[in-house]
Amino acid sequence: MEKGYIHVYTGDGKGKTTAAIGLAVRAAGAGKKVFIGQFVKSMEYSELNSMTLLKDSIDIELFGHGCFITKDPDPQDIAAAKAGLGRIKEIFHSNRYQVIILDEITIAIFYQLVGLEEVLSLMDERPYDVELVLTGRYAPEEILDRADLVTEMKEIKHYYTQGVLSREGIDR
Repeated sequence: MEKGYIHVYTGDGKGKTTAAIGLAVRAAGAGKKVFIGQFVKSMEYSELNSMTLLKDSIDIELFGHGCFITKDPDPQDIAAAKAGLGRIKEIFHSNRYQVIILDEITIAIFYQLVGLEEVLSLMDERPYDVELVLTGRYAPEEILDRADLVTEMKEIKHYYTQGVLSREGIDR
């Protein structure tokens, strides 16, 4: 049984989810089964359309209720994120997946949809042979300390500052 590791992709730059999806595609190409849980997100982004092509290797579930980033989260946002954590525990115990991605989980912590201790506990429950990837801005130091690999995406320049909106297939 090969040991799995914990990855964190964080920072204020673009590309955290994209990096995780790239790893998922690579793992699928090697015959591994992948589960992606997208926290906070409830909209269908283009990467979900692509994953249908790999539906035999990659499963995706959304654990978001709606876009609350410009307002305080409501109880439904919190319930969706907490249900997502419960689902990840089930996924861990299924022994079905070799790679599990918790997309935007650190955003869920930052906005207090889930507690830091809950996520640290989940990290401790990770089966030995599972590769676990956590993404999102504002990754707490405690998560960085427990990770085996940390990549920080740093924004140097972004066309959003010039008024360019999110483009389908490129940014969403």
